[in-house]
Amino acid sequence: MKIGYFGDGPWAHAAFEKIISDSSFEILFVMVRHDKKDATLMQLAKKYGIPIELAQNINADAFIEKVKQYKADIFVSMSFNQIFGKEIMNIPPLRTINCHAGKLPFYRGRNILNWVLINDEAEFGITVHYVDEGIDTGDIILQRAYPISDEDDYQTLLKRAYIGCADLLYDALKMIQRGKVETIQQRDIDPVGMYCGKRQAGDEVINWNQTSREVFNFIRALCSPGPQATSWIKGRKICINKARMIEGAYTYKNIAGQVIGKTENGFWVKTADTMLEILEYTYAGKIKIGDRLVNYE
Repeated sequence: MKIGYFGDGPWAHAAFEKIISDSSFEILFVMVRHDKKDATLMQLAKKYGIPIELAQNINADAFIEKVKQYKADIFVSMSFNQIFGKEIMNIPPLRTINCHAGKLPFYRGRNILNWVLINDEAEFGITVHYVDEGIDTGDIILQRAYPISDEDDYQTLLKRAYIGCADLLYDALKMIQRGKVETIQQRDIDPVGMYCGKRQAGDEVINWNQTSREVFNFIRALCSPGPQATSWIKGRKICINKARMIEGAYTYKNIAGQVIGKTENGFWVKTADTMLEILEYTYAGKIKIGDRLVNYE
């Protein structure tokens, strides 16, 4: 099977290594993002003597004519950031497929691993699907779900998703290669589904008027290598990387965001219902009982 590979980041690196190890697959070219130019992916391509392509617009006539010359059987998208138009997606006889770290038709869009944690999901999904003219709306080829525990955070989900995406994409390609694909239309799972927008600067600020569970989920969803959840104490920014739910914590009304105690490893903050222990944080100052964490500078 001859593959045109469009990718970026650790997702694409792991999947590339998995695919290239199978002699029944041949990667004809590697297409990197125009804005980022993934150095690692480019180095992998050079290692195996694979041509590297770069285009500001993959739907431009010139690029379409160029990519046709490769005569690929299938195009693969792994964390690529351009939308495939109807013409380019249908160039290969086996069409174009995409690997998405979300359980489609739910969690379409961006920053999925952040959102599943914020929404307190018990699992996250990975889906390989055909590319159509929508965003993450094509027919499903293969899908798997992975459990989420309270010990998980953005970093642990990322590590599992890198491996999971590589494995699932490889398995889907083998199914297509063998002609064993039985697709599922997303509307047959749910006629509406859901879409997640891209997070941006300012979305990392904590709302202490939420419950302890909601704030706990928010903090772990944004931990490193994410931007980290933030607040301010007396005009100084505090970045919080890890918090802990307190078993048996009493529910009561008081000032949300106030530091109500110090612990061996951090400090307690009042939330809308109970309190959280803050364990990992960065702050240029001394934190005292009575200090207030607020959502403005």
